[in-house]
Amino acid sequence: METNKHIGSLVLSKEQIRLGVAIVADKLNQKFSGEEVVIISVVPGGILFTADLVRELKFDVYMDYIACHHTPGVSNNGSPIVYHQDINIKDKHVILVDDAIETGGTMKRVALFIGAEFGVKSVSIATLFVKPNRVNIPVTQYFAYEMENDDMLIGYGLSWENKYQNIPFVSKLIK
Repeated sequence: METNKHIGSLVLSKEQIRLGVAIVADKLNQKFSGEEVVIISVVPGGILFTADLVRELKFDVYMDYIACHHTPGVSNNGSPIVYHQDINIKDKHVILVDDAIETGGTMKRVALFIGAEFGVKSVSIATLFVKPNRVNIPVTQYFAYEMENDDMLIGYGLSWENKYQNIPFVSKLIK
């Protein structure tokens, strides 16, 4: 990756990300062993974490995806939720997987939508990390790291101006 003026100090290295994936996978393996589970990746940001996470799960999963465009750092998201429901999630445990919970506004809308509309057994969230000033989301959350502040971050699925998602680490954004 070429040097870029927007890539700031390192927040999570490749190794810390690998460890974080293992931490979250271990929590999910303990909780959902033997259950019918649907992993719904929140795209596009959750694609990388989803791919790494599901390879560490020791139970069978169904997989689907959902989208709700949002602007990083903005908690009041009115964008439409796009979910085609490629598989039946009724009476199944649903785990929404995303790279991070930043403000939490979008994830809260998505979690409440899935919980209210589809007759699921449970809804939970799995992310690599959460930020401290996120909104309260009334579902169980599995994560590896809690950030110390609400700095804007890029890499490993996190974007800025629709770029930098493919950086294999997480760093601070320099605007």
